[in-house]
Amino acid sequence: MDAAPGSVSQVREATNRLMRAAKGSGVPIFLVGHVTKEGAIAGPKVLEHIVDTVLYLEGDRGHDFRILRAQKNRFGSTEEIGIFSLGERGLEEVGDPSALLLSHLGPVPGTTVLATMEGVRPLLVELQSLVTESNYGLPRRSATGVDVNRLHMIVAVLEKHAEVKLGKHDVLVNVAGGIRVQEPAADLGLALAIASSFRERSLPEGTVVIGELGLAGEVRRVGRMERRLQEAARRGFTTAIVPRGAAGAARSLDVRCLEVAEVREAVALCR
Repeated sequence: MDAAPGSVSQVREATNRLMRAAKGSGVPIFLVGHVTKEGAIAGPKVLEHIVDTVLYLEGDRGHDFRILRAQKNRFGSTEEIGIFSLGERGLEEVGDPSALLLSHLGPVPGTTVLATMEGVRPLLVELQSLVTESNYGLPRRSATGVDVNRLHMIVAVLEKHAEVKLGKHDVLVNVAGGIRVQEPAADLGLALAIASSFRERSLPEGTVVIGELGLAGEVRRVGRMERRLQEAARRGFTTAIVPRGAAGAARSLDVRCLEVAEVREAVALCR
């Protein structure tokens, strides 16, 4: 082709020829490429409609964890993930990632434990928040591991419905271990981490938090509640703050569920 090597048209044409070769010979072919952090539509991204399976290897260069997830699978599920640790001998499977992601400092103001789902795999992660008075005219909102737009929404809900006045405070949040949490089930845990840091009061020891927040301050139920609570019980957590009506998922588990209908009820549990 007349196009420059590495251009979109060259990459697409080369892939089409490799696809025909794979189908004709019955030999699978792996294409390995790099995608920018912004996910720009260039290079390997234009090939996703051609190939049968798209796998992403995600991770923070400052942490050892790597997550292998399927964004597309023409012949199977995209719900399964692989969690690996990057060591001197390469990638090694992590059998119990929850144990490595949780610290053992006990209850600390500004810290909550969330039961999230990575595909169909439950995972306990630690949410950290730091709320301080702002020394500048415009308070900062910084998020690592969660969507910053979600953080803005949760701050607004706390101010409106839980009387947590953050208008003159910087709010910084972080997901420990380099894990990125994208599901709405992290809302309640993030809200309690912020409120805990603001009030300098921690949640009771052995507490896990699960729930989505609505703009009216209500706490909504999330999916796969039983799987989340099973993982929490396996790791020794004895109390769970959950949406109202979700306690039935822990009927056969040694976990005491504290049901809350609104965010102000959950904030009141910070001792």
